[in-house]
Amino acid sequence: MSASRSRRNPRVDAYIATAAGFARPVLEYLRELVHEGCPDIEENVKWGMPSFEYKGLLCGMAAFKQHCTFGFWKHALVVGPEPKKPVSADARDAMGEFGRITCIADLPGRRALLAYVRKAVKLNDEGIKQPRPPRKPKVVLVVPPDLAAQLKKSKSAAAYFTEFSYSKQKDYIEWLTGAKTEATRARRLATAIEWIAEGKSRNWKYERC
Repeated sequence: MSASRSRRNPRVDAYIATAAGFARPVLEYLRELVHEGCPDIEENVKWGMPSFEYKGLLCGMAAFKQHCTFGFWKHALVVGPEPKKPVSADARDAMGEFGRITCIADLPGRRALLAYVRKAVKLNDEGIKQPRPPRKPKVVLVVPPDLAAQLKKSKSAAAYFTEFSYSKQKDYIEWLTGAKTEATRARRLATAIEWIAEGKSRNWKYERC
C-alpha cells in the first residue's frame, strides 16, 4: 500500500532523496507503514527530521551516515521498556526504540510495527499523555564538621546557609574540602563564614550587581 500522494510532504521526499543509499529503502518502508497504520497521518519535518503527526506527534525517523532510527513520541506507552525484536548492545546508544537500523530486517516484523502505529494512534485519539519521568531524589549535601561547627557559632551565617540553593552550598563545601593544607583550609573556613554571614555566594565578586 503506497502513501497517499496528497499526504506526502515534499520536504520528506527531499529528505529521503538525499539520504544514503542504504537508508532510502528503510525510510520509504517506514513511511508507507505509518500511512498504512494511520491513513489520516500528516507528514512534517521537525528538528531536521521527518515526523508523523495525528492529533499531535506520533512518531519520527531519521537517517545518518551509517544507520537510521525510528521511534514513537509516546514510546514508553507504545513499545514499553523493551521492543519485541531484541536490540543489540552496540545499537542501544542510538535514539529511538529500535537501535541502529541499517536495513529493513533490523526492524520488528511488519505486523508488530503496524500494531505499534495503531496503538500510538489510539493513545492520541484518547488524549493519553506520555508519563513524566520520576523525579530524581533530592541530593542532601554533607556539611564538613568544621564548617558545621562554625555555622553553629554564627546565627546569621547559619540562617543564610540554610536558605542558600543546593549549588551555592556545594560551592562553599567544595572550596573548603579542596584545600591542600590545613592552613589553607582554616583561612578558607574563616572567609566562608564571613561571606555567608553577609548572604554572599562563594563567587559573589564575579556576580553582576
